[in-house]
Amino acid sequence: MREGAWRPKLVARVAAATPATVLEVGCGTGAVTRLLGAALPDAAITATDVDPAVMSRAAKRVRDPHVTWTLASATSLPADAASVDAVVCSLVLHHLDPEPKAAALAEARRVLRPGGRLHVADWGMPRDPVEGLAFLGLRLVDGMGATRQHACGALPALLRDAGFRDVTVHDRLRTAWGALELLEAR
Repeated sequence: MREGAWRPKLVARVAAATPATVLEVGCGTGAVTRLLGAALPDAAITATDVDPAVMSRAAKRVRDPHVTWTLASATSLPADAASVDAVVCSLVLHHLDPEPKAAALAEARRVLRPGGRLHVADWGMPRDPVEGLAFLGLRLVDGMGATRQHACGALPALLRDAGFRDVTVHDRLRTAWGALELLEAR
């Protein structure tokens, strides 16, 4: 998955704007959370996930007083409207079917302050048959319906449809599971 390549790039993009508040959607075991805490030692970070067992492991793994651990769905984030400087969403959207995916993006937009940034790391359209075959394996595991928009390269358009602007794909990495894209939007 080339975590050692894409995670630092994602975190560097988040840290470049020196956000005071960061909300991480779907923190999993806390790998990105730990990097965010190291890169942004003065930021208040809220890490969310829907799985209590995974959240518990993450909280034990990442002992950072600036991180608040909260059980929450991507479609119901634990923040007031316009209260967060950055939302980070890594390898979450491809797990959601189209309707919840659109709801999650709308929710990210709701919690971001004007000028706030959404940072996404997720699967993009395969560029060649090898990436297509690799991504097919992931799609069979994670669900064809949830990954269809990713396979078609629709993720940037989905961000724009949710009201984000200045949507850019700032990096693409070839992985064993297909093309991983790093996106940013305001």
